[in-house]
Amino acid sequence: MAEAATQALNRQFLLDYPAEAARQLESMAPADIAALLAAQPAHAAVRVWSVLADDLAEAVLEHLPPAVGCTVLAEAEPAQSVAVLARLRPAARRQWLGTLGKEVARELQALLDYPADTAGRLMDPRALGLPSSLSAGEALHRLRAQAGHSGRGTREVYLVDDERRLDGRVEIDDLVFAGENAVLRELARPLAAVTQALAPREEVVQTLERSAVTALPVINHAGRLVGVIRQSALVTALQEETSLDIQTMVGASREERALSSAGFSVRKRLPWMQINLLTAFLAAAVVGMFESTIAKFTALAVLLPVVAGQSGNAGAQALAVTMRGLVLREISTRHWLRVVWKEAAVGLMNGLAVALTTAVGVYIWSRSTGLMLIIAVAMVISMVVAGIAGALVPVLLQRFGQDPAQSSSIILTTVTDVVGFMSFLGIATLFAGLLG
Repeated sequence: MAEAATQALNRQFLLDYPAEAARQLESMAPADIAALLAAQPAHAAVRVWSVLADDLAEAVLEHLPPAVGCTVLAEAEPAQSVAVLARLRPAARRQWLGTLGKEVARELQALLDYPADTAGRLMDPRALGLPSSLSAGEALHRLRAQAGHSGRGTREVYLVDDERRLDGRVEIDDLVFAGENAVLRELARPLAAVTQALAPREEVVQTLERSAVTALPVINHAGRLVGVIRQSALVTALQEETSLDIQTMVGASREERALSSAGFSVRKRLPWMQINLLTAFLAAAVVGMFESTIAKFTALAVLLPVVAGQSGNAGAQALAVTMRGLVLREISTRHWLRVVWKEAAVGLMNGLAVALTTAVGVYIWSRSTGLMLIIAVAMVISMVVAGIAGALVPVLLQRFGQDPAQSSSIILTTVTDVVGFMSFLGIATLFAGLLG
């Protein structure tokens, strides 16, 4: 009779105060916790297992009888089940999913499969979140138990509240040198940065660039800790994001890889190649407008690539600096006037210097003072305009909600070619008398 009453009281305690029960159970071995939960009604076991720390819930799940384990996975909040399943080795995860009902398994698998290029794909789900009420001694014991998983190489541990929401962090140095009985919340420091599991990789990279962190905690929609993006993954994300920007600047798709099929590559590249062809015809049309001038003074045709090449290079430099400023959030669209003014000034000074060198070279080659003056003036004009365009094009694209990396280069090339040809051939036509 007394034993039955004790079991009933324990069951009621588990149901009414699951968080407090979990705190009491966390000092026990996982096998003992599993045995205790297996002896309870399913709804009581689920309530307590759901509020265990993820690392402990994982260890307990491994000791639960399969029928009880399936019950807690199916009946617990999907976010908790997914957090624990994500920590398992792939073979163990597949085994548990295979024993669940088809509908439940399909739902959990969908939640486990984060979209490509999101924080969820980059993160290590074996992040250790400790209750802030733990003592330093208990925390160190848990860390040692996690060695080889989330414990090894850890520089900080994350704190969670009773609802498993991310609540702060504790530096390992502070934890090691604190007294055994020091409470973690007394050692807590504010989080330097955090990201959502569904945040795109671009946002993760921006967070990395704003915050000097070696590990980035990841939370779900409810604020619960679901993983951590470690330094190696952060560096990889930064490198991939940089390489993708390089691809898109020349009209290649972000999705294309070196070993993508030829058909996929053609579908992604061909539209931009066609657009580039149209812009090339536009530049050719400008040259065609001055066909009679070129026929009369053939030296102009020889020097056309010089003007277009220098203006294109000047524009590309301005574009690269502006793009970097936008990506790193050094500038925003409201800084457009300062950026354009600066690049115009750079274009003017570089244009004067390059024009002087060009004028000397052209005079030595042609012995024509008129041709020397014409190309010098055209060089200054084209390089100033190229600098302005290199700064203005990506800013305008971003202002109108477009990806600056996707088409800035093609638009810039068109502008520099048209302006270069127009300035050189137009001035030559106006002052044809100097070429005689």
